[in-house]
Order: sequence, then structure tokens, then C-alpha cells
Amino acid sequence: MNRRDNDLQRVFGRRALMLGAAKLALFAGLAGRLYYLQVLESDKYTLLADENRISMRLLPPRRGRVLDRNGIELASNRRNYRVLIVAEQARNVDATLGALAELIQLDENQKQRVKREIERRRKFVPVVVAENLSWEDFAKVNLHSPDLPGVQMDVGETRDYPMADVFSHVVGYVGAVSEQEIGEDPLLELPGFRIGKSGVEKLFDGNLRGRAGHSQIEVNAFGRAIRELDRTDGQAGDDLVLTIDSEIQRYAMERLGEESGAAVVMDIHTGDVLALASNPGFDPNWFNVGITQAQWRMLNGDKHKPLTNKAVQGQYPPGSTFKMVVGLAALEAGAITADTRVFCPGHMELGNNTFHCWKKGGHGSMNLVQALEESCDVYFYEAARRIGVDKIAEMSRRLGLGEVTKIDLTGERRGLIPTRAWKQGALNQPWAQGETLVVGIGQGYVLSTPLQLAVMTARLANGGYNVTPRLVRNDGKLGPSPESRLAHQIYASANLKREHLDLALEGMIRVTSPPRGTAQGARITQPQFAMAGKTGSSQVRRISRLERETRVRKNEEKPWEERDHALFVAYAPIASPRYACAVIIEHGGSGAKAAAPVARDILLQTQLRDPSRKAPPPERPAGSTADRQARPAASESGG
Repeated sequence: MNRRDNDLQRVFGRRALMLGAAKLALFAGLAGRLYYLQVLESDKYTLLADENRISMRLLPPRRGRVLDRNGIELASNRRNYRVLIVAEQARNVDATLGALAELIQLDENQKQRVKREIERRRKFVPVVVAENLSWEDFAKVNLHSPDLPGVQMDVGETRDYPMADVFSHVVGYVGAVSEQEIGEDPLLELPGFRIGKSGVEKLFDGNLRGRAGHSQIEVNAFGRAIRELDRTDGQAGDDLVLTIDSEIQRYAMERLGEESGAAVVMDIHTGDVLALASNPGFDPNWFNVGITQAQWRMLNGDKHKPLTNKAVQGQYPPGSTFKMVVGLAALEAGAITADTRVFCPGHMELGNNTFHCWKKGGHGSMNLVQALEESCDVYFYEAARRIGVDKIAEMSRRLGLGEVTKIDLTGERRGLIPTRAWKQGALNQPWAQGETLVVGIGQGYVLSTPLQLAVMTARLANGGYNVTPRLVRNDGKLGPSPESRLAHQIYASANLKREHLDLALEGMIRVTSPPRGTAQGARITQPQFAMAGKTGSSQVRRISRLERETRVRKNEEKPWEERDHALFVAYAPIASPRYACAVIIEHGGSGAKAAAPVARDILLQTQLRDPSRKAPPPERPAGSTADRQARPAASESGG
């Protein structure tokens, strides 16, 4: 081998060595990288691989029920029979939807909605075609499913309100989550998830909603579900127990009948609200399944305002039901006593103005109890004139008027108890003395809700304790609240003198008693259930002098919107007070004729359902200073 060959061999050897070293370095780097990825970083990439292979999905929890005090379901969950369609499995979506329309109700708007959903989603994702189907329709579609390519049947849950309009304002309803309501809770982003929109469904939505569960779904590279690997069900929401008695509530709604109005019944010692009826109601199931435009127009166009909870949102002049407040304020101020008498000629003059009594010929000489019994306006004009509006306002607030009761409902209104300062601040006008007289009979600027009137009556009947209404049981248990007769003592006293209260209560007893009580025709005749009360009628428009003098049209002959509101407040039984009731019939006319019979029947039904009423009631406390002398029968009723 010559020198040239040796040089070539050395060069080739060096290059082969360098190439081998490079390959060795390359394989060493590759091995190191593989070791790093497969050993040192194995956990990280295993997790990433699983995240691509496994899809975590939220499972909506079962919503808690709403129950009455006896465990009757007012809001529950029922099966939701649904029809879904998977676009990639349907050979022709239009044809499949057309075939479905022959089996179930499916209009063009629904078909277009389904098509829009299909366009926005991937082809293998199911889209809801129809839900809340009847079992018959669900079975019919199931029977024809072999001829409906791409159609899937599904059974879920939806909210159900078995008593519909009876509890529509108390329980409320659920609806789809709006964009403004989506917060940090991922549950709210689930398609079709429902949250509370009104009533206790809204106020206690967080308690009723529960906590989400989750499932692990194995998916392929396209995101299509292959199988479920693991499942953890969510935590169901808490059940909510109300103080309401569903039978009393149902009866109150039935008794209101076709009238537009409200009725409230509460325990005067514990504050438990047994009925909170607002009529007419509406079917909350409409909002859950999707209210139609026709249904929405019907609800909004109804002059009786079925969407308004009149028991807590309706604000009305209390009329003569306010006279106990004025009487107590005057007694406390020393402006009147039990023996103070005022002569009623049928009107009262103040400056150039004449303020009329409801009884054209007047009532003659009246003391406080008689003035309550016969609802004499002139007596309370004079009582109000003597003390002024500010003292009336102070007593009103002590009895629960002009302030929200803080009951467990949204949208409660506070009413209005006017004062001199209020008018100056709100209207920039000084208070006029004539306005005080009008306030004295519960008219003018005075406004109250039926719930406030029930609270006022309860505080009068329980001895002057500031009981407050409650709608939700604090202990979350079924059955009656603690039955102690001293339960009201957990509340602060309104600091009313017993002798003053006795006068007001005696007047209310006389209202429902012969011979001259304005509501004697609506009294409860069973002595053990007898009620005491006060009638009221509040004007919605000013009566002209011509109408007053000629009485051209009676109240019932006027257009509905121009008729007086009819009110009645009561407590029962007289011997051992336990329940307070307030009723308003919008534009019902006379409180004695329209509202008192409704309150009588509701209070009687309430007492008949209460086992504690079977025990002999204790005697009424002695010491009343009321004038109990009988008088001749009256020819007509006031209030």
C-alpha cells in the first residue's frame, strides 16, 4: 500500500470516528430526551394525555323541594321526557323533524330553533327537539324510533309546581339563566339549567340549588363520547320548609274566588304565616317549560295583575281598619279617654271645608268603643285633629305599618305613613290640618299592605308584642311551631297600656256583634270560634258634592276601577286570641259585605284545622273599661 492510500485510510478513519461519535452523541441525546419525557416528566404527560382522552362533565344536582308546614310538596321535581336529535346520525334533518311533527306538537318556530342549534354545534352533539313531553307522546316517539334516524330519547328532571296558581306568589318559579345572572358557579353555564326567579325559589336559590357532581367520559380524537369511566353524583339541594298550611292557603284562594285581592293569616304569638294568598295567581310551570308569547300577553294585559303579589306588594289606603291606630294614639296622648264623647251630625267643618261621615244623618254622641263599633268617621276626625299626624305616625310604626316586615320574600313594599317632615321633603309643601283629618280615617296619603294590616292586628290581639311574620321555618322541621302560650314574649313590647288595648279590642268585638256592629252579618256564630274585627272601605277617587248629595250611582253600579276597595281585619277566637287575618277585595265596595265574609270563613277554617282549638279556651282577662251597653239596631253599615 503506497503512501497515498495510507493517507486516505487515515482520513477515512478520522471521519468515520467523528461520524460515529456524532451518531453516538445523537443517540445519547435521544435516549436522554426519552428518559426525561418518559421517566422524569411521565406524570405531566400522562395527565395531558388523559385530558385529551377523558372529558370531565358537570352533573346538575337535584333541586331541593319546597314543603308546607305539614310536609306537603309545593315545589318538587318530576321526570322530564325529552327528544334529542344527533345531526350526523340523521340522514336528513328536515325529513326527521317532519316525521317527528306528525307524532308530537312541533311547529315551524321549534324546527328553526333546532336547525340553528345544529349549525352552532358539532354534528355529533345532541340537540333538544322537545321536552316536558307527556308519557303518551314519549312512548309514541319511542315506538317509531327505528324509523327516525338520529333521534334519541332522554329522561331527565324538571321543576314541578303541583298546586300551580295557589302558591305562585309564595313559592315563585324557576327559569333559564340569563347572561347577566351567570356568575362564578359553573352550574349556571350548563344548557337548560334553571334558577329561582321569584318567591322563595329566588330568595333561597343557593340553598335549593345544591352542589354539582361530575362524570369522566372517554372520548376519541374528535371529542365523541365512547364510554363513561367514573361518575360522582351531585349533592342535592336542601329542602325548604315553610310556615304555610297548604290547606288554609288553598281555601283562602278558593274563597277569594273571582275577586282580585289578597288574604293573610298569621299566628299572633309565633308570627307563623299560615296563608299568604294573592288572587288571581298564575301557573309557574309556564315559566319553567318556556312561556309562550300568548301566555305572556295574557298575564300582562289582565287588569287584575296576576303577576303582582298583592299581599306584600299591593299598597292600599287602609280606610277604617286604621281607626284602632288613631284611637290608641289619642288615648296615649291623653287627648281622649274611655268616656270622651264626640257628637256626630254626619259631618265636620274645618275652615271652609266639610268632612263627611259615611252615615249621612250622623251617629249622634259616641265614645271610642261605640265609634269603632259603628265606624263613625267624625269621632276619628276629631281624635286626629287633637293629636296631629306625627303622633298617629309614631303609633302606626309601633304597630307595624309604614315599614317592611322583612318577610322571606323579595319585592315587599313598605307602604306609607305620612308626617309633616315627609310631605315637606317629598313634595316640598307644608302639611295642612285638613290632611290630618283624612289620615284619621285611613285615607289620603296613608298606604299599607295586607301583610302589614295582619301584623297590626296580631300586635293588638297578642297584648301589644311586636311579633313579626315569618314564612320559612327557622328549624327546618315539619309540624307546628312551639305551642307555648308565652311564645310571643320573645318579642319586644310595643309599650301599649293594657287598658288602652282593651278599649280597642272591645270595639273590634262590638264590630262583629249585634245590634249595631258594622260586620254583625258576617260574624262567626259558634261561640268558641267567634272573631272580632274591623271593617274598612277606601276610596280610589274623590266623591263629588253632587254624587254625595244625590247618590246617583251606588258603588256597585260604578265601573270596576272606580269602586271602593273593601277591607277587613280580624282576630280569633275572642276568648283566647290566636290568629289574625287581613283581607282586601280590590274595588269590592263595602268591607262589611265583600271582605268580612271572606275573612270569617278563612278564620273559621283555620280554627277548625287547629287541634289546639279543641281545648277549652281560658277566660278573657278582666279589667276592660269599655262601654258595653246595648243600643238599637242600625239601618246600614259603615266601613
